[in-house]
Amino acid sequence: MTTHRHRLRELESLRAIVTTGTTIGAAHRLGVSQSAVSRALSQLEARVGQSLFVRTSGRIEPTAEALRLNDTLDPIFETLAKIEGADWAAPEEAPLRLIIPPALAQHFVISRVAGFLKSNPGTRLQMDIQATDALVSGILDLRYDLGLSSAMIRRSGVTLVPWRRSQVVCAMPIGHPLTARKRVEPKDLDGVDTIEFLRRIGTRAITDQVLMKAGATPRRVAETATAMTALELVREGLGVTLINPFPLLSAGFAGIEIRPFDAAIHYSTSFVLPAGRPPTQLARQFMQFIRDTTPKDPYSDPAD
Repeated sequence: MTTHRHRLRELESLRAIVTTGTTIGAAHRLGVSQSAVSRALSQLEARVGQSLFVRTSGRIEPTAEALRLNDTLDPIFETLAKIEGADWAAPEEAPLRLIIPPALAQHFVISRVAGFLKSNPGTRLQMDIQATDALVSGILDLRYDLGLSSAMIRRSGVTLVPWRRSQVVCAMPIGHPLTARKRVEPKDLDGVDTIEFLRRIGTRAITDQVLMKAGATPRRVAETATAMTALELVREGLGVTLINPFPLLSAGFAGIEIRPFDAAIHYSTSFVLPAGRPPTQLARQFMQFIRDTTPKDPYSDPAD
């Protein structure tokens, strides 16, 4: 039994490092020291006979073998979660545990939550509003049944079910010179003040490539992690931004004009579920309610 316990700790450490991206983050998640995580990883690598992570310049990146091994662990840790009581509540008593990023919550989901609860008297729901990183971690740890996100999530252990699809637009202050155009092209942004997203945001690399290919070099005024902040800075007249219009711009945004942007940059707003695990009945009902009550808008279409 002691040997099995040690092996489980090694696998927990692998999973935590893949999820958090650092040994420090893994240690914090597991409630142990960083040295204990490093020791468990070394023991696991010795056991499997190969390196599972590449260590360069203070960073640690999983190898393809580590990612494959982590994928095989999903059913093991799902079973452990059940044994520890994650799913022992009776179906009719268990609440829907929902997690949403701030922009989707404030500008779309909260009103749908209210409608869902009114349509299903007696239903219990727990809603948390967190950034995408916390959303993914919570789904991976099975602390939530369902998430909603427009982010480009590429993590093993979660399943994305696309719900809306949209295409990039250029948002600009009222009266900006580019408002004279019916459609903004990448070359039009050369020398133009822009509000951009941080490099860790998935679409930043895509927009950089599009602009580089067009030979356009915008003047970067500010960088931010959230669409709402970008739009507020645009409204203050600091520049233009390339942005996912759903749902923030679906009903218009005071002080801002929008033009299509001539680039194949697409977004998916998706339901986020634990991989290899069927959604709960309440989660299925809520997903269908969201699909049924999403009104038509000029910037997005149903994904299915």
